[in-house]
Amino acid sequence: MIRGFLVLLISTVSAIADTGEDYKKEIEPLLDIYCYSCHGDGTSKGDFAMDEFESLSSHLDDMNHWLPVWRNIRSQIMPPSDEDQLEIVEKKKVLEWIERSVFRLDPEHPDPGRVTIRRLNRNEYRYAVKDLLGVEFETEDYFPPDDSGYGFDNNGDVLSISPLLMEKYISAAEEVVMRALPKGSSRQVPVKVIEGNKFQQSEDENETGRWIPFKEKSRVVAHPEIKWDGEYEVTVEYQIRGAAEATDQEAVLKVKCGGKELGEEVMGWDQREIIKLQGTVPLKKGRSAFEVEVTPEKPAGDGQEEQALVVHRVVIKGPLGGEHREYSKGYRMIFVDGEPSGNAADKERYARKIMRSFVSRAFRRPIEDPTIDRLVAIVKEVDAQAGKSFEDGIREAITTCLCSPRFLFRVEIQPEPDNPEKVVLLDEYALASRLSFFLWGSVPDDELLSLAFNKKLRANLKEQVKRMLGDPKAKRLVMDFVGQWLQTRDVTTVPLEPHRILGLRRRDDASRIFNVRLLDDMRIETEMLFEFILMNGRPVEEMISARYSFLNERLAKFYGIEGVAGEDFVPVDLTAHPERGGVLTHGSYLIVSSNPTRTSPVKRGLFVLDNLLGTPAPPPPPNTPELEEASREAGSNPTMREMMQIHRDKPDCRGCHARMDPIGLGLENFDALGRYRVTEHGKPIDAAGELLTGEKFANVAELKEILATDRRDDFYRCLSEKLLTFAIGRGVEYFDAPTIDLLVDRLKKKDGKLEELIMGIIESAPFQKRRGSD
Repeated sequence: MIRGFLVLLISTVSAIADTGEDYKKEIEPLLDIYCYSCHGDGTSKGDFAMDEFESLSSHLDDMNHWLPVWRNIRSQIMPPSDEDQLEIVEKKKVLEWIERSVFRLDPEHPDPGRVTIRRLNRNEYRYAVKDLLGVEFETEDYFPPDDSGYGFDNNGDVLSISPLLMEKYISAAEEVVMRALPKGSSRQVPVKVIEGNKFQQSEDENETGRWIPFKEKSRVVAHPEIKWDGEYEVTVEYQIRGAAEATDQEAVLKVKCGGKELGEEVMGWDQREIIKLQGTVPLKKGRSAFEVEVTPEKPAGDGQEEQALVVHRVVIKGPLGGEHREYSKGYRMIFVDGEPSGNAADKERYARKIMRSFVSRAFRRPIEDPTIDRLVAIVKEVDAQAGKSFEDGIREAITTCLCSPRFLFRVEIQPEPDNPEKVVLLDEYALASRLSFFLWGSVPDDELLSLAFNKKLRANLKEQVKRMLGDPKAKRLVMDFVGQWLQTRDVTTVPLEPHRILGLRRRDDASRIFNVRLLDDMRIETEMLFEFILMNGRPVEEMISARYSFLNERLAKFYGIEGVAGEDFVPVDLTAHPERGGVLTHGSYLIVSSNPTRTSPVKRGLFVLDNLLGTPAPPPPPNTPELEEASREAGSNPTMREMMQIHRDKPDCRGCHARMDPIGLGLENFDALGRYRVTEHGKPIDAAGELLTGEKFANVAELKEILATDRRDDFYRCLSEKLLTFAIGRGVEYFDAPTIDLLVDRLKKKDGKLEELIMGIIESAPFQKRRGSD
């Protein structure tokens, strides 16, 4: 035993000595060249010295010292951009030495990192109750916005819960269950839904109920099939959009069903998400004309924006006489064997079957008998009350489940708790849950849980990932990840002043060129590009370099691209438009990275550094002067490049702007709304530049090519970090470096296929394993 200890001690001392020698021979000379002018030889800018230590061994064990060094070199924050930069080989040598010798990372056994218990965010809650109970629940109306951590709202560190929020969850659970199983839901009056885009103008089918302007008389019609003669309740759900600020404009909405008038309403400026017009009408069996008509009533005032009616859907309920009834969707999902019998023993068996099926899906793992016993007792107790029924008992039990921490929180059973030194595989139920929340934003389905029960999920992982990506629910991954990574979620809420950008005096003139429909089109364009690359095995760098896009007639016209007709998005070859293609030329990116009245090369450059290259610039120093100060020094109508040059000449601004400005100015051909232009204030726009790493470009096409080729590895690394952060619900840490290296290598070997990156993340240690918590 003593001999073994001595052997271990000698090997440890030898390893430390080797590390010290490597440091002296390989690393310290590089630090002397690139770092000591500011952080050595008696200088300690930012109160950080790199050559002051009592002993070499303690210096090499000082994580607090080397962690910022590693982070700043890795993200290219240090050395400052106006100083000599490490060569690629030198940078790799320093980073690998820190990871190997200081952090002691083992690429063969990556650290899976910590796991934070976290509640479901608003999207996950909405998707979960939809998949469990068939209920479309507007979580935005019930819960406050989720905080974000590391750029995503599923980060465990920010998803806490307060007593007030718990009260909201209890209230929400009651509402969800009542919608899924309304009173008398065993046999319900049939309901039919017509989406707003099914209402079309007879003269132009591309004009639908999704946008009916107030300014001129217009009528759209749908022709649903009515099954039976009778009295029907019809509800039109709509909203008013177009004008960001209050306007005098009004119009009259008139709805007819089967030739009978349902109702009439005067519409004005209204920012409610859903407005309802409801009434009852007699309908005949067969195809029936449902008409939505808008007639101008009062014009917009001087300078005010135009408005439009957006029909979300029309809900047809009936016949109301009760002669025709059917099971509701929620009832069919819960009462899998139909209505219960009157026998008490049969009811108990049925309640046990229902609760075991529902709760195992809601809690994401098999449920122990005592829990089932308590829930069945609730069903029986309620059923026994006067005026109550078996269905009421099931409602109460399901409501209880939806209020449980085991539904509201993503909790993983620890295979080996209380042992933070031990790394263990997740059990297969926890793996199924991680998979489903990553790819679907929701609870696992029966197939995942069945495989987990039989301990066959890991053995069938690739097939399951392929199945899940092919499911319509994978659209949620696209919307949630792209919406936050590329900020497409924000495009419809950016504070813009289009009339000033377009050089128009009146807001209403601007709204005829640029309105909220275009903003939504821009979001869809970016999401469709990501989805196409994912589903068709395209190299992910086409997010930057694609020579195609997905456009409808409205967006193509705004971009100045001919040959696209209709409301639907179609693939468009952009070979004849080299200025377009890739996310850097999408209106979604160009708008969220602009100011309300002008472009912002700083925001555009920062966006690329942070979200595409993973090399964020340091925060600006305090009291940084505004760009508008430079405009006063530049004379009459200066171009953006002229103002940025004056701003960049200030000593406090020069270093950071050398990183951001070349990228931002390279995109200056696009105005703050995303339109392409060649002049600014009558002067030709100069989009040429040189990146901090030395690559030169003459225009946006060449800039995109550089980012997708010369800087491809940076993009692969950045995307890997972003998607891993989204998948595991925590920020990427220093100990994740081996995992990120593996993901980047996989992308290189697999032709940049996005599906391979997703598979690599799912197979990675942070996704598959966990430490035992202490």
